[in-house]
Amino acid sequence: MRLAVLLEKLEYTCVQGSLDAEVSGITDDSRKVAEGSLFFCIRGAVRNGHEFAKEVSERGAKVLVVQEEVQAPDPVTVIRVEDTRRAMALIAAAWYGHPAEKLKVIGITGTKGKTTTTYMIRSILEAAGHRVGLIGTIETITGERVIPSNNTTPESIHIHEYFAEMVRAGFDSVVMEVSSQALMLHRTAGILFDIGIFTNLEPDHIGPAEHKSFEEYLQCKAMLFRQCRLGILNADDSHLEEILKGHTCQVETYGFGAGADYRAQDAQLLSRPGYLGIAYRVTGKRSFYVEIDLPGKFSIYNSLAAIAVCDYFGVEQEKMTAALKQAKVKGRIEMIRVSDDFTLMIDYAHNAMSLESLLTTLKEYHPKRLVCLFGCGGNRARSRRFEMGEVSGTYADLTIITSDNPRNEEPEAILADIETGIQKTDGTYIKIINRKEAIAYAIHHGQPGDVIVLAGKGHEDYQEIRGVKYPMDERVLIREILEEDARG
Repeated sequence: MRLAVLLEKLEYTCVQGSLDAEVSGITDDSRKVAEGSLFFCIRGAVRNGHEFAKEVSERGAKVLVVQEEVQAPDPVTVIRVEDTRRAMALIAAAWYGHPAEKLKVIGITGTKGKTTTTYMIRSILEAAGHRVGLIGTIETITGERVIPSNNTTPESIHIHEYFAEMVRAGFDSVVMEVSSQALMLHRTAGILFDIGIFTNLEPDHIGPAEHKSFEEYLQCKAMLFRQCRLGILNADDSHLEEILKGHTCQVETYGFGAGADYRAQDAQLLSRPGYLGIAYRVTGKRSFYVEIDLPGKFSIYNSLAAIAVCDYFGVEQEKMTAALKQAKVKGRIEMIRVSDDFTLMIDYAHNAMSLESLLTTLKEYHPKRLVCLFGCGGNRARSRRFEMGEVSGTYADLTIITSDNPRNEEPEAILADIETGIQKTDGTYIKIINRKEAIAYAIHHGQPGDVIVLAGKGHEDYQEIRGVKYPMDERVLIREILEEDARG
């Protein structure tokens, strides 16, 4: 493709070379440069892509997109822009033929609820006959591929690659999680979302490698509502007004408050051995009864957002209620039937905020005992261990401390930090380092009326130890434990 065509929507300066250069491929990975490539020099957290200018030129790169001065041989075209990440998003869209313009694009941002809401929306729209792609924390589904995710929102090159695959597969829409990091780093720059959704906001992802402050975190989330046509937002969130500051979209809201466009009323907790759910009545722009096989108030919020989106698509009420009843998300309050006496579930809660939200929700169902099994990842902030220990000790009747992804740390040291947090409370706990043995203990000691939650791993199917990812899926571990029990 001719370089001038790729640059059509970009402000730039051609420092050297020709805009008539023919580009054979685009990449920000120096290892993937081939003859005729366009290479984006990205300043990253670990390496500065500008340092590779000479190397990639020698390997055949024909065009360099830069935001800093570089030295490149005369045949190489150098394009200078203000921000190479933003340029990468716009050029990637052009390279793949602007596929976002051929799809209804739904973006979801917020601290919690993004993943579950994406799957609810996809479930309803597919039940109504739409073909829907998905990009999120767990996986990307393009119709051509199902790709396990490394980031909540991929780099812009991959976003448009996935969009193009969805178009080729005959998809008409896509629902995607849009992280604050993605918005800050311009991964979605140039995409006009048909719908943007805001779930909620709490302090998270604040630190040296993420956001400098809560204010920056909030401002990045708010960017979505300056690049969408319709914003659907949680009316009950205390940060709503700040999120909407400077918005350019039409606004609709959902929540429990009287002013919300889609409101939940008459909520009821549903409970029986091995099952927790919730039911409520939607009022406002729509009026019907909803029952969901997921527990908690946050399940109401997630489903209301999904209903508001699918109302925009004109989905019939019966298809909404049937699809919501069936909607499941791997590793998000995922109930695994192991006994007629107690309830066991797997959830991704992996920090103090998400664990507290989960445990307080489950307490509302008045279990005989609330049992929480979890660990913490190595080579991450030690404070998370103390905090999660204190949360579990406060809300759970029994905590089983075990190993998560120890990475390059000793599991015993991580468990000791968690124990320090629990000891600030009166909570009862035991330590079992081996996760399978810990799960077996939880199952074998389950009592009638218990709710047991395996927290932290969720959808993950590995355990990372000393730089190696070993297969470990909690669903497989549970199945193995039950098979071993059956054999006696």
